[in-house]
Amino acid sequence: MLQDWCLLSDEQQIALSRQALSQALRSVVVQAECLAYAIETGDLDDRGGPEALRLFAQLVRQAGRAEEAGGHA
Repeated sequence: MLQDWCLLSDEQQIALSRQALSQALRSVVVQAECLAYAIETGDLDDRGGPEALRLFAQLVRQAGRAEEAGGHA
């Protein structure tokens, strides 16, 4: 697999890396939102988590938008 990666151009490697990062960011956001919901509905003990998770999700979203724009979070 490493050999296949090395065959890609720098531009292709960057594009694939950005896609992977974008998917990871979306996954983290969804998980944070799901945890917040589970706490709110009583499926998990509330230890001050829902709002902290939503803040975290918002920070991840902003980081993703900055990355998509080619900037830094």
